[in-house]
Amino acid sequence: MNAPQQSPEIGREILAAGYRTNLHDQGEGFPVLLIHGSGPGVTAWANWRGIIPQLAQTRRVVAPDMLGFGYSERPADGQYSQARWVEHAIGVLDALGIQQGDIVGNSFGGGLALALAIRHPERVRRLVLMGSVGVAFPITEGLEMAWGYTPSLANMRRLLDLFAHDRTLVNDELAELRYQASIRPGFQESFAAMFPPPRQNGVDDLASNEADIRALPHETLVIHGREDRIIPLQASLTLAQWIPNAQLHVFGHCGHWTQIEHAERFARLVENFLAEADALHS
Repeated sequence: MNAPQQSPEIGREILAAGYRTNLHDQGEGFPVLLIHGSGPGVTAWANWRGIIPQLAQTRRVVAPDMLGFGYSERPADGQYSQARWVEHAIGVLDALGIQQGDIVGNSFGGGLALALAIRHPERVRRLVLMGSVGVAFPITEGLEMAWGYTPSLANMRRLLDLFAHDRTLVNDELAELRYQASIRPGFQESFAAMFPPPRQNGVDDLASNEADIRALPHETLVIHGREDRIIPLQASLTLAQWIPNAQLHVFGHCGHWTQIEHAERFARLVENFLAEADALHS
């Protein structure tokens, strides 16, 4: 998909649910699927580059560019939905011969991870939801700006100010990288088709039914940044209340990018949570 030569964002290509899919596949052991968020210019590598090497020390880490994002194929009809993205995620697991894995979802990816666990509970061992959608809430100004992004360096800088509590962690170099990613051929056209106005519909489409969430059997780690201006903290409080086997960790002095703003703490938290399951099943 018009990939720059030698870009670290390019992993390997597989066919998943019928779509050419770019993914990163590192490490050995029980698999964990990382589902990225929906910010403009996002790729799996951009989202997870700080955590993939750490998790890959103890487990197999699979991080795809989801359908329509990054260097994965865009559907010819330009139609996107929760159901279609979940089908694509299952297609990734099927293509790699993974019968069951742990699922880590960031924001938009958390909503997909939740829906995947509801529809295919046997495919999921443990669930991690970070700054996740998945329950209904009035769209925030920050999410409206993110999904309504039009490419310019100034717009990307404004978005990063919203995404991160500590702006020194997301500097102008990152803004330039994400801006350049957002203007690669096909990226913005695909992105604009995903969350058209009224964008509240996007929040609602990614939400799962309360009764289904309350019936989830999986051990679930819910993570949120206290100062998140994209997805309200209340969304994670609700998830932690509804999911029977949930634990909640709230990072203070943290915006929407927990995995970047508190990278080492986030990696340790997730690794310890997944390692509990390793010990139980060893």
